[in-house]
Amino acid sequence: MTTTTAPPRRRVLKGMARSYPTWFYIPSAVLYIILFGVPTLASFYYSLTRWDLREAEFIGFANYEQFFVEPMLIQGFVNTFIFGFVTSGLKVVFGLALGLLLTSTILGRGYLRSTIFFPVLVSTIGIGITFKVLMDPFDGLINQSLALLGIDGPAWLTDPAWALMSVALVEVWRGVGIATLIYIAGLVAIPTEYYEAARVDGASAWQRFRNITLPLVQPATATVVLLSLIGGLRSFELIWAMTKGGPGFTSDVIASVIYKQYQAGFFGLSTAGNVVLFLVVTAIIIPVQYILNKRQVES
Repeated sequence: MTTTTAPPRRRVLKGMARSYPTWFYIPSAVLYIILFGVPTLASFYYSLTRWDLREAEFIGFANYEQFFVEPMLIQGFVNTFIFGFVTSGLKVVFGLALGLLLTSTILGRGYLRSTIFFPVLVSTIGIGITFKVLMDPFDGLINQSLALLGIDGPAWLTDPAWALMSVALVEVWRGVGIATLIYIAGLVAIPTEYYEAARVDGASAWQRFRNITLPLVQPATATVVLLSLIGGLRSFELIWAMTKGGPGFTSDVIASVIYKQYQAGFFGLSTAGNVVLFLVVTAIIIPVQYILNKRQVES
């Protein structure tokens, strides 16, 4: 009785076929380590130092202690949470509402879809400068339009009570196009048979929305929440273009505080702020992602 064995060349090719996909990870892993891993570890180290472009002096956790003692820094920390959660929640609400509207049978649906998405294509700095002019309390078009209706418009960007929320509303206007696009993709993927069966059973429009649309659009909601939270917690360009963190420090967020510390030459303190921002975003996004994914599986 003879046994047949695969030729050496075939065995080599078969071994290469098993290990071949592994080689695809190497370039991306190298880039990830160089562009993310090394800078992240360097940031953790330099956050424990007092450094400039020439030397670094190790001072332990003094930068972190100062970060959580300075009122300006604490204010920026609180504003970051407010800005992130407000913009994320509003993008979910308006994105879903616009998604439902733009998947219904209305005239000019294609044109309206492109119009809603247009602000996403515009530079964030350009949007900030434009709305800074529009929200001018005296000569801005918004307050002039309100005056025609007999309404005394507020000082949108110079009143401490309005500044942060004014920028948040502009951020929602700028980013709701992406949320709407994600919801449109989720809504058109829902089989129409579900709605037809619900109508036959006598379900109202609200019951169809609550029992069919909301559960089946859960993956889109999870995506919108995660993207909006990450963007909101890391927001900088729009706030800097519109208020520069003012008036005072009332619209400062962590990113703008970090930038101001860099401008003032406190490199170690600003690096500690970067680390805090990274840890805050990670500490929020991971549990939120877990909760949303768990709800998605259960539904």
